Amino acid sequence: MSNRIGILTVSDSAARGESEDRSGPLLLELIHGLIPDAEVRLGVVADDRGAIARRLKSWADDDDLALILTTGGTGLAPRDVTPEATLDVIERQAPGIAEAIRAAGLNTTPHAMLSRGVAGVRGRTLIINLSGSPKAVREQFDVIRPVLLHALELVRPGDAGIRHAREGEHRREA
Repeated sequence: MSNRIGILTVSDSAARGESEDRSGPLLLELIHGLIPDAEVRLGVVADDRGAIARRLKSWADDDDLALILTTGGTGLAPRDVTPEATLDVIERQAPGIAEAIRAAGLNTTPHAMLSRGVAGVRGRTLIINLSGSPKAVREQFDVIRPVLLHALELVRPGDAGIRHAREGEHRREA
């Protein structure tokens, strides 16, 4: 079923229970605004390359999720390893997605050029790295929202769940 989506928060402090994950729940809200019947899996992992890669692989391969959005770990700090973990598991990059996110971010802050997020495909799963702050998550989701369902159609051709979501999107726009 293609409306299965994963949201993975990458944060040492959230994984230890020392801070509240605000970006994951925000992404859940944004996804349900686009795909109301989405079945969304939420997860939190520490900033550990192996742990991130294992979760991405498991969700893509074993759980056959259509989309995985990560939040956090995309900056320049030594523990920011989400892009490396994502590159470890994807089979094909989708550089235009990450480039569009960074380009749009530059309209808001010059710090956007410090983001190293990547996007790509593993099997039939689209994986996109987003920044960790709720403000950035909202802005970055707004960038990818117009192409997200079409991208999923390309990754999962003929998938009835994606087609149904696209039809719903067109009805909401009319």
